Amino acid sequence: MTDSVRITFLGGLGEIGRNCACIEQDGRIMILDCGLMFPDAEMPGVDLVLPDFTWLRQNASRVEGCILTHGHEDHIGALGFLLRDLSFPIYGSALTLGLAKNRIDEAGMLGRTKLIAVADGERRRIGPFDCEFIPVTHSVPHGFATAFHTPQGVILHSGDFKLDLTPVDGRVTDLARIGAIAKESGIRLLLADSTNAEEPGHTVSERNVGKVLREIFAANPGKRIVTACFASHIHRIQQIADAAIANGRTIATLGRSMMKNVALARDMDLLHIPDASLVDIEKIDQFPAGKVCVISTGSQGEPMSALSLMAAGENKWLKLAEDDVVILSAHAIPGNEYSVNKVIDGLYRLGAEVVHSGMADVHVTGHAMQGELKTLLSIAKPEHFIPVHGEFRHLTHHARLAMEMGVPVANVLLAEDGDVVELTEKGLDFVDSVPSGYLYVDGIVGDVGHGVLRDRKVLAEEGVIVVVVAVDATTGEILTGPEIITRGWVHAPEAEDLLEEARQRVTDALASTTDAGNLDFDTLKRQIRQALGRFVNEKTKRRPMIVPVVMEA
Repeated sequence: MTDSVRITFLGGLGEIGRNCACIEQDGRIMILDCGLMFPDAEMPGVDLVLPDFTWLRQNASRVEGCILTHGHEDHIGALGFLLRDLSFPIYGSALTLGLAKNRIDEAGMLGRTKLIAVADGERRRIGPFDCEFIPVTHSVPHGFATAFHTPQGVILHSGDFKLDLTPVDGRVTDLARIGAIAKESGIRLLLADSTNAEEPGHTVSERNVGKVLREIFAANPGKRIVTACFASHIHRIQQIADAAIANGRTIATLGRSMMKNVALARDMDLLHIPDASLVDIEKIDQFPAGKVCVISTGSQGEPMSALSLMAAGENKWLKLAEDDVVILSAHAIPGNEYSVNKVIDGLYRLGAEVVHSGMADVHVTGHAMQGELKTLLSIAKPEHFIPVHGEFRHLTHHARLAMEMGVPVANVLLAEDGDVVELTEKGLDFVDSVPSGYLYVDGIVGDVGHGVLRDRKVLAEEGVIVVVVAVDATTGEILTGPEIITRGWVHAPEAEDLLEEARQRVTDALASTTDAGNLDFDTLKRQIRQALGRFVNEKTKRRPMIVPVVMEA
């Protein structure tokens, strides 16, 4: 073995989301996933958060393609943005590509890529990359672990996975193939999903949710049932549909992504709902309440989602009433708890009964817990290990698990976003770093920037004061103003005395500056900002944004 292999991490190591890594071999680059992250409360006005693509743009001519492990937004959602700058083919299962195609098409970027489907167990050479696609079970069907057969041995990336021995579609994680690779050639480096590395035990099978759903449906005859789950969770949708049909209910989908994904999965024969059991949401009022099941988006409390609008009484298709039952068949993603709780409150205010995962087992995780992570480590027997996909505490716990399972301490690397590691005949080590900050998207504009976010937080928390004054450019005499306009600092009609005192402070500051012969407008603005800032802090102990506007008259 002579040629080194590098891995560059652009996202997903230190947060839940933005999953994106790059494998570099023989001068070419293979992108592995290209996901987004949803904003938290510290990112006002931001719609999406992307990886920093600077390094990829700088190396655009070397990109061979992109492999998608599965169809979740945190792994495929940023493709439409990256394809604005780069053009490359995308490989994945047919379902994953179908889900990705919807997003890329919405961005108008389908012409910049070619979607190439790969099958379970397929081994394909893509440029210099020898890639093998190994089936894994997750909360979206047809996910892959990817084995890269490289000059430095096999690099195995688990993708998001769990060890469900009784999955809804019968497609289990192919541990036998992973074991065979470990025995035949050995696994030089394992990169594995760390989301549930803190959680002891094993995950529950997805089939268990189906049993609980059937019990809830059977216990609520005569009541309309609305279920909310991820639109990509085809197996969950299947089990909801099975429970509804078994209880004589007609099914309608609500939410654009739910409608699209159900249609896609039915076309691909991955979702089995008879035509006679599926109606358009517009016709739902034609059926008695006890004969209806609505499958909706919005399980994360997204502000404009179908369920959020429903909870606010503003959904044009469905008005909830007393005796309606709403099943939230999903856990709140970390950071979304407030939004989900707000939606639940809204549903109760309308008189609906709400069933969520804190009350009944209507959701199970799609990520392996400690018992399964240990199983993978024991079968793969990797020489080196890097935990991926998770917040830093998840990565840390997974690293400790690997050491417990016999991976030498020196062979376990705790990498973060921006790190570049290199695998050579001597071993694995950090060799470089690349830009890896957050790229914020607001509307259709990328890179809102930290300065904009900082300003938004100040405006939200402290308010703004605008000072407008017209000055004679030759004498420095104040011709009009200063006029003080404020939002979010004090309510002007109730604080005239305070505002008058503020105007006097600004007037005095301008007078002392112009008397000293400083007529430069930048200097005048700086003096206004400093004088007013001192006054505001002295009187109110607040720090609003101060915007001086000095006009020449």
